[in-house]
Amino acid sequence: MKIFYSGASPYVRKCMVVAHELGLADRIERLAAAASPVNRDQNIVRANPLGKVPTLFTDDGTVLYDSRVICEYLNALGGGSFFPADAARRWTTLTEQALGDGILDAALLARYEAAMRPEALRWADWSAGQIDKIRTGVAAIDARAGGFGDRVDIGTITFGCVLGYIDLRFPDLNWREGNGRAAAWFERFNTRPSMQATLPKA
Repeated sequence: MKIFYSGASPYVRKCMVVAHELGLADRIERLAAAASPVNRDQNIVRANPLGKVPTLFTDDGTVLYDSRVICEYLNALGGGSFFPADAARRWTTLTEQALGDGILDAALLARYEAAMRPEALRWADWSAGQIDKIRTGVAAIDARAGGFGDRVDIGTITFGCVLGYIDLRFPDLNWREGNGRAAAWFERFNTRPSMQATLPKA
């Protein structure tokens, strides 16, 4: 398998955490990529018209995207249980993944606004709205975190990648303040070998 890869992408990280947990990481070749919403990497676009990472090539040449699809594929390939079979648990876990992905969407939009848009064109209210989504999203993680226990599934993996990305790109948000349950859970979860092997790089 091959994957278009960025060391800072939380979506790539989510896929690679799943791969590490299932013992599949060594089977995935990492392809250098320069995904951007402005200067689009044509190597990615030729495989994925959205031009985004992660984009995965399976061993038979099938192209899969985005992280939700790739994670479910890896889970099936590796015989994992990161997507619960029980209906009630499955919908809860998928909703948690959606919450985490939504926080990441807001974080990336805020990041692009600050790092890529010319200063004269930046919209402060837009950025504030995205940052507020991060804050309310993390508060929602905190409200759930007391019940996570030792769970390792697509919900908790996504949340781990979310909090790691906020640490990388938005350290000034001090997300741990007022979110003690999430902070305590993340401190434990982030020690997993799969999380340590995929620590984001700026």
